[in-house]
Amino acid sequence: MNRSCVDCWKSMMILLNFICWLCGAFIVAFGEFQMMHSKYGSLITSFWPIYPANTLVVTGTIVTCVCYLGVMGALKENRCMLITFFVLLFILMLVELAMACVFLVYDREIDTFFENDLWRSLETYKLSTPEGNMTVKDDFDEVQYVFQCCGVHGEADWGGKVPISCCTEDPCQALNHTNWQEGCHLKLRNWFARNFLSTGAGVVSLFMLQFLCMCFTVPVFCHFSRNGLGYQ
Repeated sequence: MNRSCVDCWKSMMILLNFICWLCGAFIVAFGEFQMMHSKYGSLITSFWPIYPANTLVVTGTIVTCVCYLGVMGALKENRCMLITFFVLLFILMLVELAMACVFLVYDREIDTFFENDLWRSLETYKLSTPEGNMTVKDDFDEVQYVFQCCGVHGEADWGGKVPISCCTEDPCQALNHTNWQEGCHLKLRNWFARNFLSTGAGVVSLFMLQFLCMCFTVPVFCHFSRNGLGYQ
């Protein structure tokens, strides 16, 4: 393989890894944005990956670090960096596949975690003092107001102490007001499913980009290895 061909492969590898790094940085930023603006974090505590923002931040951080290593390895023509990048990227892709399989196979179990957390949050809301557990209260009120739902499975879950956030009127001023009849479990589950669908499409695209990065890494590494280069 002549030098011009190697430079072409190396340039493509740098470009793809840089795009992958930008994707990782965007994923982290989007995850942080969701954390700051979503009001549902305190309600889901048992199984943190079910909350998309957490998954985005962790995945994006790992992707940016690994792709940075790939860019630097290609720029410096360092075999040690390239083989480390290849191994870490391969492990990352395996983890992404494993996580996808877990969410597909254990969909029912994850939904049970989700439902139990909502019940726990509702009981905390009901038993707390007017000034206590404001985070849970605010988050549950926000969920009921935004998704137009009441309780976990319906209004009866509140046992007669229905909060004002269940009211169908806005603003709600009547003493005997009408409440939303549909529970928040179904609506939130559908909302999370839509989020994971879009997140899954992004992960598939990122997976394909990572695979291309691995494909370009192999010939560049082999060239450096055959010519005894890359450990300076």
